[in-house]
Amino acid sequence: MTKRYILIFGAGKIGRSFIGQLFGTHGYAVVFVDIDRRLVEELNRQNRYPVVVRDSDFEQEIMVEGISAIHAGDREKVIDSIAEASIMAVSVGKNALPAIAPVVAGGLLAREKRHPGLSLDIILAENMRSADLFFRSMLSEVLPSSYPLDKLVGLVETSIGKMAPIITDEDLAENPLRVFAEPYNTLILDRKGFRGEIPAIPELSLKENMKAWVDRKGFIHNLGHATAAYSGYQKKPSARFLYEVLEDPEVLNFTKEVMQQAARVLMAIYPEEFTFENLQMHIENLLMRFRNRRLGDSIFRVGCDLQRKLGADDRFMAVIRLAEKTELDYTVFIKAMSMGFAFKARDENGSMFPGDEDFHRQWRQDPDRLLKEVCGLNPSEDGEIIHLLKTCLSTVL
Repeated sequence: MTKRYILIFGAGKIGRSFIGQLFGTHGYAVVFVDIDRRLVEELNRQNRYPVVVRDSDFEQEIMVEGISAIHAGDREKVIDSIAEASIMAVSVGKNALPAIAPVVAGGLLAREKRHPGLSLDIILAENMRSADLFFRSMLSEVLPSSYPLDKLVGLVETSIGKMAPIITDEDLAENPLRVFAEPYNTLILDRKGFRGEIPAIPELSLKENMKAWVDRKGFIHNLGHATAAYSGYQKKPSARFLYEVLEDPEVLNFTKEVMQQAARVLMAIYPEEFTFENLQMHIENLLMRFRNRRLGDSIFRVGCDLQRKLGADDRFMAVIRLAEKTELDYTVFIKAMSMGFAFKARDENGSMFPGDEDFHRQWRQDPDRLLKEVCGLNPSEDGEIIHLLKTCLSTVL
């Protein structure tokens, strides 16, 4: 195993603009695995791709060289690559993790056969809580009980803070491999998750209490992002970009209020990890990044996928549960969440996110069932939350 390379499941925006860029510009060959055959063919044809970094006052193009790709359906090639990889990453989304678990398991078994006792670290570049436990359970189901999973596989949880906007059809036509992203390039990872040597990449920020940092991402960044989109859409439904609605002081101040209340919850849960001062600095930095005009992040991208973002274990409901636990006020979270139920933003082609159409259909047919099945609200136990939410909904719907 003399060739150092990272195998990345998922050649999407984060896979290319963040994980691929970080490792590709620090001496690693980058091999992607993806289900999009045309994308795989193009990656193999060009063997490189550009990342356009956009800040409020500059633009820079970074070329990631020496890359290749494998179609996800080519199981033997994928297994062979897992067996020989220096490190691995997955950036496919929570719903796709069960689908890739069998081939990952096959690669792990092949690796153990070829290189007995050689561990493999898998960076979980997913926007979810407890990604390590979730993927471990998926792998456990398809690996033999005799395989020493905890010893040989490092499941490295991350906090993905980099923002990468939707790529327009016009940009794709010009270069189907080009991706756009903000300058932020810090990858927060769980130090305890590694089993092998930690890559010597300066942008890796290793944390001991990873759960706290995943929650900081979920309950300040993700929560604030969605709040800005939902409250901005309420105020200006014709706006396209996030920076547009955050020019409105009412939207900006409400978004900041939600984020600051979330900071109080985080301090109550993780008193040894965070202070209000460092969280306040983080909030101000995020609000500045949200208003990056050159990035051109859309309200549609930030707010869509209501089934997930208003779900029982995501940004709104999860922080409400933590506020309940710590006996802190959660009314501002409910107010922000209620605006999500009225969110019907459309993409550049005039289309709603397909799952959002289904969400609104479910709401029209049976609101109480949606609150229970999507948001996890039980009438017998969550009467106060349901009452407050319905009160807020009466003003936004």
